[in-house]
Amino acid sequence: MQKFFGTGVALVTPFKSDLSVDYVALVKLVEFNITNGIDYLVISGTTGESGTITKAEKNEIVKTIVDANNGRVPLVLGIGGNNTADVIAELKSTNLDAIDAILSVAPYYSKPTQEGFYEHFKAISMASPKPIILYNVPGRTSKNMLPETTLRLAREFDNVIAVKEAGNNTQQYLELLKNKPENFLIISGDDDLALGVVLAGAAGVISVIGQGFPKEFSKMIKLGLEGKTKEAYSIHYKLMDVVGYIFEENNPAGIKAVLSRLGICNKEVRLPLVEATKSLQDKIEIFIDQFN
Repeated sequence: MQKFFGTGVALVTPFKSDLSVDYVALVKLVEFNITNGIDYLVISGTTGESGTITKAEKNEIVKTIVDANNGRVPLVLGIGGNNTADVIAELKSTNLDAIDAILSVAPYYSKPTQEGFYEHFKAISMASPKPIILYNVPGRTSKNMLPETTLRLAREFDNVIAVKEAGNNTQQYLELLKNKPENFLIISGDDDLALGVVLAGAAGVISVIGQGFPKEFSKMIKLGLEGKTKEAYSIHYKLMDVVGYIFEENNPAGIKAVLSRLGICNKEVRLPLVEATKSLQDKIEIFIDQFN
């Protein structure tokens, strides 16, 4: 459980100009994050453009990251969706030897009831050979998994170890923190709220911006976990503008503009996403130049 305290990052999938996966840039991104203090890596989440990645590409992405990581930090793999049977089939057919936990998103588009959420994750829990981090992101799924549903799953299934909560809802975070079982982890999925949530008792964050500023962001979260509020917020304020910028248009176009400016990977995203506008790229570039 301790391995999922601190800062995890939801890695982007770098593309070449022809939109094929850029595995060289992916290795560079992994190295940049590990050497700058990130605590664990999340593969093939929404930020990794999982919706437009083929199964063959996903397997190669996982292999590339596993090899580059070489056992240095824990790895979390995104396996989720709105077809429960498909999620279970993927769990059973994927080599999870080097994976420490699964990140499974709440079913999108289908808009299940709370009982539907429960039954979906119950079935996944019973099929999964690895610990599960639930992922609630109503802005993307169009339906909120309520704290009582999350905590019901936490209490009933030992392998449901955490939730990545990304509802941008402070009250919901506090309800989860107040009522959770002792060993269940609340992980922020909101970069703008992460520090406040950590200071309130969360285990850390799965971050998007963290992969662009791994040293600073992971230090901020570490200070938050140590209760060093003033020092932590001094970093939060320095990064505040860029956190807003990267979500201004779409994710991951914003963070890819950051990583492009840093020389780590290209700005390309796959349709239906489009790369960050020139005006947004300009703001990001000015921020990075002044930050550095």
